[in-house]
Amino acid sequence: MSRPRIGAAAAIAQLDGWSAAPDHKDAIAKTFKFADFNAAFGFMTRVALMADKLDHHPEWFNVYNRVEVLLTTHDADGVTELDVQLAKFMDSAA
Repeated sequence: MSRPRIGAAAAIAQLDGWSAAPDHKDAIAKTFKFADFNAAFGFMTRVALMADKLDHHPEWFNVYNRVEVLLTTHDADGVTELDVQLAKFMDSAA
């Protein structure tokens, strides 16, 4: 089922600290920094549980205390409200 695309600009207007992903057509990105690897991994675990509930999974990369996140809805070929929902959860989990 395809979701309506809202676009990166509309998503960013609703979020704090997120930006348009420079190397992707329509995606949003944010880097989260934590005290250490354990805190970063805990964040990723909380987000993974929510992502499974939403059936919407981030593209992310982790090195030590840093988690780089990219969100887009592949079947919509861009950013949807689902990305905004997951981004807001990530912000609250961080």
